[in-house]
Amino acid sequence: MPRASNRFDRIEQFAVDVILERRWGFRAGVFRLLLWFLSGIYRVIVQARLKWFESRMGSVHALGCLVISVGNLTVGGTGKTPVVELFARELTRRGRKVAVLSRGYKSQPAPFPQTLVDRFRPIERRHPPRVVSDGRSLLLDSEMAGDEPFMLASNLKDVLVLVDKDRVKSGLHAIRKFGCDTLLLDDGLQFLRLKERIDIILVDRESPFANRYLLPRGLLREPPEQLRRANIIFITKCDGRDLSELKAELRRYNGHAEFVECCHKPLHLEEVFTHEVKPLSFLKDLRVGSISGIARPESFEEGLKKLGVELIYSRHFADHHRFSENEIARMFERSKARGARAVITTEKDSVRFPRLGKRPLPVYFLRVEIEIMRGHDAFQRCLDHMCRYQEEPALV
Repeated sequence: MPRASNRFDRIEQFAVDVILERRWGFRAGVFRLLLWFLSGIYRVIVQARLKWFESRMGSVHALGCLVISVGNLTVGGTGKTPVVELFARELTRRGRKVAVLSRGYKSQPAPFPQTLVDRFRPIERRHPPRVVSDGRSLLLDSEMAGDEPFMLASNLKDVLVLVDKDRVKSGLHAIRKFGCDTLLLDDGLQFLRLKERIDIILVDRESPFANRYLLPRGLLREPPEQLRRANIIFITKCDGRDLSELKAELRRYNGHAEFVECCHKPLHLEEVFTHEVKPLSFLKDLRVGSISGIARPESFEEGLKKLGVELIYSRHFADHHRFSENEIARMFERSKARGARAVITTEKDSVRFPRLGKRPLPVYFLRVEIEIMRGHDAFQRCLDHMCRYQEEPALV
C-alpha cells in the first residue's frame, strides 16, 4: 500500500483515539480543542441542512415504492449491515422484490469528469449506478463496490445491490430496469432527498450517543433529538440486561417508535481463502491473533474472548482499511512467533484481504447474524406494515 495511504490511516487513527478519549497529552489536548471548535461549526451546518429539507425547500423525491432507511446518528459501530441483511431476507421471503442501495463508502470513486457532467444532466440521462449484484450473480469485487455492499451481495443471493452516492438515481434504476418494489437504504438516515419512507434507527446499547459531541469532536452525525424521525428503534449489542433506563432516555426524543432489542449472534467460522466452515467450538482455548479495521475493535475482541479464545496478539487499523500484503505478512509473523494457531478477523474485514499464496496460518472470519432478543412482535408488525405498501407512480 502506498506510504501516503498509510500516513493518512495513522492520522485518522490518532484522531479517533483523541475523540474516544484514548489519547492524552499536549498534542491530543490541542487537537481536541480544535475539534471542539469545528464541532460547533458542523452543528450549525447540520441544523441548517435539516431545516432546509424540513421546509421542503430542498429537492426531495417520491419514487412510488416502499422505501426503508436503516441508519444511525453516530459514525460506525452499531452493526447496520446485519440489520440490512435481516430486513432484505425477510422482505424477500414475503414476496417483495428488494434492492439494497448503498453509497459504497471507500469504494473506487467514479471518474471526476463523469461526476461533474452528471451534476448538470437530468437523472434519467446520468451514468447508471454500479450493479454489485443483479440478484443472481456477484458482478463487482470489494474494491469497486465497497466492503459492505460486497458483503451484502455475497450473502443475499436473491437481492439486487446497487452502489451510487445519489440514491434517487439508483432507486429509479432499480425500479425501471429490474422491477424492484422495495428500496432498502444502507446507512440512509442522513440521505434526506427521498421522502415517504420508513426510518429504522439503530442505537448501540454500549455507547448510544458516544461522547455526545457532534463530528468532528465526537461521533454524532446529528443531534440526539433527531431520533424523533425513527419509526422503529433497534437497540443493538444487547446482552439480556434491563434497558429501562436507556429506553426512558430514548423516549425523551421519540415518543412513538417501538423498540427492538437485538444482538449479533455468532454462527460459525469460515476460512477466508478456502471457505472451510468450522463450528464455534473450534475456538475453545485456541491461541489466535486478531486483525481488524473497524470502528470498535474492542467489541469484536471481547466477543472472541467470550467464545473461549486465547487472544495472544491483536492489530487494529482505521475503519475500512484495505490491508496490504506486507501488513498481513507481519501479522502472520508476530502471531506465529507467539504461538498462535490461527488468525481471526471480521467478515467485513475479510473482503479487504489481499489474495495471498502461501499462508503460515489459517485465516478465519466470524460469521454473525442479528438475533432479536426482545420486541419480536414489534418487528413482525413492522414487516406486516411494510408488506402492505402498495406501489404508486413515481414522482421525481
